Amino acid sequence: MEELVPSSSESLSPQTLASFRSLILNPSTPQSKISSIFETLTRSLQLTPDSLVLNLLSELASRHSNLSHLVFDSVRSHSLLSSESTRLAAESLDALASISNTEPTLSSAIDELDDRLFVSLCFGPSVSVRSWLLRNAERFRISPYVLLTLFLGFTKDPYPYVRKIALDGLVGVSQSGMIEDRSMINGCYCRAIELLGDMEDQVRSAAIRAVSAWGLILVASNPETKLYWSDDLFVKLCSMGRDMSMEVRVEAFNALGKINVVSEDILLQTLSKRVLAITKEKRSLGQCPAEQFEILASNVAGVLVHGLEDEFYEVRKSVCHSLRTLTIISAEFAGEALNLLMDVLNDDSMFVRLEALETMLHMATYGHLKVQGTHMHMFLGTLLDSNTLIRSATRRILKLVKLPNIELFRLSFDSLIENLEKHPQDEADIFSVLFHTGCNHGKFVVSTINEASEEIDQASEGKLGFDSTRVAALLVLAISAPLSHGEHFCSIPPRIFSYAVTLLGRISRALTDIMDQNALLAYLSQCSISTTFSATELNIRRGEPCLPVANIEIPNDSSNEINGSTRTSLQQEKDGASELQSWTMREPLELAAPLGGSQVEVHDEVMKPINLILAKVKDIWSSIHSGFTNEVLRTLRNFKEELATFTSDSVGTIGAVAFTLQYLQVIKQLAKVWEHFLPAKKLCSSGLGELDLVLGKLDMRLRELRSRFTGLSKEQELQILELVLLTCTLRLCKVEICCHFATLKKLSTTVSRVESILKSATIEPTIFISEFVLCGRLDQIKAELTIPDNDSENPLPFVSRLPVGIPCDITLHNTSNENKLWLKMSMDDESTQFVFLDLNLYGSSDKVRKFTYVVPFYKTPNAISFTLRVCIGVECLFEDVLSVKKYGGPERELTYLCQEKEVHLSMISEH
Repeated sequence: MEELVPSSSESLSPQTLASFRSLILNPSTPQSKISSIFETLTRSLQLTPDSLVLNLLSELASRHSNLSHLVFDSVRSHSLLSSESTRLAAESLDALASISNTEPTLSSAIDELDDRLFVSLCFGPSVSVRSWLLRNAERFRISPYVLLTLFLGFTKDPYPYVRKIALDGLVGVSQSGMIEDRSMINGCYCRAIELLGDMEDQVRSAAIRAVSAWGLILVASNPETKLYWSDDLFVKLCSMGRDMSMEVRVEAFNALGKINVVSEDILLQTLSKRVLAITKEKRSLGQCPAEQFEILASNVAGVLVHGLEDEFYEVRKSVCHSLRTLTIISAEFAGEALNLLMDVLNDDSMFVRLEALETMLHMATYGHLKVQGTHMHMFLGTLLDSNTLIRSATRRILKLVKLPNIELFRLSFDSLIENLEKHPQDEADIFSVLFHTGCNHGKFVVSTINEASEEIDQASEGKLGFDSTRVAALLVLAISAPLSHGEHFCSIPPRIFSYAVTLLGRISRALTDIMDQNALLAYLSQCSISTTFSATELNIRRGEPCLPVANIEIPNDSSNEINGSTRTSLQQEKDGASELQSWTMREPLELAAPLGGSQVEVHDEVMKPINLILAKVKDIWSSIHSGFTNEVLRTLRNFKEELATFTSDSVGTIGAVAFTLQYLQVIKQLAKVWEHFLPAKKLCSSGLGELDLVLGKLDMRLRELRSRFTGLSKEQELQILELVLLTCTLRLCKVEICCHFATLKKLSTTVSRVESILKSATIEPTIFISEFVLCGRLDQIKAELTIPDNDSENPLPFVSRLPVGIPCDITLHNTSNENKLWLKMSMDDESTQFVFLDLNLYGSSDKVRKFTYVVPFYKTPNAISFTLRVCIGVECLFEDVLSVKKYGGPERELTYLCQEKEVHLSMISEH
């Protein structure tokens, strides 16, 4: 219950009550002592009912279930029924409801409480008590018809907050499904409509929710009147689309998105600011006087256009979301709405652009996305957006869209190439889009590849090289042709498929939703020995058997799944029997040649024990939960010692070992944090500062895990993000910890990222502590920093108050030009300087870059000598990492890539 102002206790002092609470919370307190405390509190409650005593009795019942019934009876008889104060009676109801929640056998006792008592308390003089009772009415199992009457009555309360709570209560009653009387449903609907004109913003917002809830019940109640009530509801909600309050407009457009049946002429009217002739002819707005008709028509006319032009991005985003449902109702409306959505792709807000693309994806899923040539340049321009989510959403649409001619097909192909050149980290997703697009446009692929075959042949002779972005994309496009859904013959030269084998590792990572690496190699091998073949000759069909070694199932582009991709399986022949394997358990290896080599064998040899260690980490979760922290830390130390024995320098294993060590550090900090939330720890806590310190270390380790490794799969990223969510939740569980706003903001953005991953990939949320499996190749981003010829005996010279150059020999591993690297130089906590390292000046995105950079330090002190601490960090660009707002430095927090180096400087002596 919300905090109510307590009265002072006459019989028990605050110090006594505090000592009672300590004893109640202590699990070691003898039962006889607990019983004595119960008797004392009961006598106090009987003599002078008090909210502090009520709270202690409620806590006692929750900690000692054997006393639950006695506490329940005591509160009911000595506080609830005998109290003359509505506030104390409400607190007593709260205590009884809390006790019944912890003791299921008392549920029937709550049912026995008289509805009349609850109603009488609602009509008491205290507004705060009335608000609390109405908001928590469902806890007391009041009759639905009594609740309905109460909520309807209090929609006329003079206090706006009470009216708002009453309207929300009506929504709750509508969701219970208990009210079936049509006249009562209509009454609730009409009363909510009246409050659409309330003077208070919060009341109008609540009224929209109530109108929507009861209106949808009316729509579903009778098939014969379904369209009538649906149109009526739609028009009423449209009337709120121009409300003066931004929150009300958002609520109105959210409610419009819940309606799935509307007359087509009304829908079309929402896209035109002038009243259309068809609206006047059909009179879908109802048979009403001309003056009223004009008012209704003006409410509907262009309401969605106004919403998309709204000054607040929240409103524009809400309109885009509502269009998901509305565009499915009418193909003509979908075509008109698409023109508006294309303009929205230029919106200033990333959230609005993303919502518009998600709506287009929804339209494509249901076959209502008819892209025209006039749209394509605007649409394909989003492939170059700086935001990863925008580019990803556009590519998911391209997987589903059916292009009408080869010109648009080639325009899309060129745009994907440009996307790949500007954002090479998108390669796997772009290859996947090219493959799916090729499957949907077989004839266009054959024509394109035959024209480009000379360019591909030149690459095979070493004139261009298969590392050419365009040639690699052409090869991916080419190998999709035999799997086209059409019946035409594929006339792509077999040698093209041989070329594609050289990109086996890169292509297999992109096609995990269709086939694994072994199946891809077998497929390319068969295609490379055939001159002309068709899909039927390869026995490749959606859902039918195909190659002798692997089944390749192409996702159906007409699927109703919103993410546009389908989870598929491979059935492989093994020891004469079929074994069904999920692609999520694959371990794709990056091959240096078409067939494996010693490097792959070494990689396998190291990856197996690493994954075995990660599997064991899952098993220690129960020990963490039980508080055996020392045992957990000892186990983690053993794992680290075991990892130290891996000395292989093979490709991919160094990063995997480093990642596993970092992951063990995260689990170590999590175990230390969890210790603070155990019951025993609450009694003898070593202080809030220690918990804050450990939570800070856990945050830092998770940032390093996310920032310092490339090649993580979506599943692995999801598991890391779930650890981030757990850390945020633990912070919020401690009410003493400050910065709750920052934590809530981080929690919200992390949840959004998790939802985006679940939408974009064919994976499910994990059970929190699940087996962490490493697959593929992980590379660690790291740096090496040395200051040549400098130590305490050989300091660098400087002149006080003038800049000095610090020569730095820098080696960077696995960095890309998109990484934002900073040199941090600090003399003390108050004198810190950041220098940005522009990686575009130091070669391409090679695995290893070496260069010397003379860093200027401007804050030289007025001293004979001083020492600088220098290190290199990478800026965390994740949306959930909050801004640090350092002037002249990074916008977000840094993850450091090397140990700090000390630089010794000495003032030049004057002679």
